[in-house]
Amino acid sequence: MAIKDFFRWLCRENEILHNPASELEMPRGERKLPKTPLTASEAERILNLPDITGPLGLRDRALLELLYSTGIRRMEAVRLALEDVQFERRMLAVRQGKGKKDRMTPIGERALSWLEKYLADSRPQLAHRSREQTLFLSAYGDALAPDYLSRLVIDYVKRAEVGKPGGCHLFRHTCATLMLENGADIRFIQQLLGHANLSTTQIYTDVSISQLQRVHAMTHPAR
Repeated sequence: MAIKDFFRWLCRENEILHNPASELEMPRGERKLPKTPLTASEAERILNLPDITGPLGLRDRALLELLYSTGIRRMEAVRLALEDVQFERRMLAVRQGKGKKDRMTPIGERALSWLEKYLADSRPQLAHRSREQTLFLSAYGDALAPDYLSRLVIDYVKRAEVGKPGGCHLFRHTCATLMLENGADIRFIQQLLGHANLSTTQIYTDVSISQLQRVHAMTHPAR
């Protein structure tokens, strides 16, 4: 990409008339499998770690439940506003996601229940007198910083001792993989995760090894 950018800059500065790299096909990066996702029981171990007797722990539980239920990205989570949670429709408005695109994504009843508890019992304490409209707040009443959210989730994953490193994206991978293993159509997963290309979502089909093993065991005549 550096070559294309350089010649594009030369054209913009009128140093050259034509960009010789405009038709150049750059090698695609290697398609890598996501890190090993969590099992459902491992995810539950992490979700049960926050101390929900305090406002920060209750916030953390609601946050983790949201990540697990929707598979949204780190930046999408910290940008959520109060108005983005549509309780009656059980939907979440994800605004300005990757590619600057908005989308609607479903959210499970359990995650919604924890969000209701957070909004009723925790957020008012964190907000103090702040008029901040961001959904998730810090101890000082400010919007959460992306790096803070990453460290927060990574810490809970480490404390759960599941032997799988990761943070927010680990929950994203887990959400997609477990839903695929339970029969979700890959195009639904594509829309849920906000992938522009189906090929991006298809990486998760390679991770669903346990589903492949189950189908093989049930259908192969020489089992």
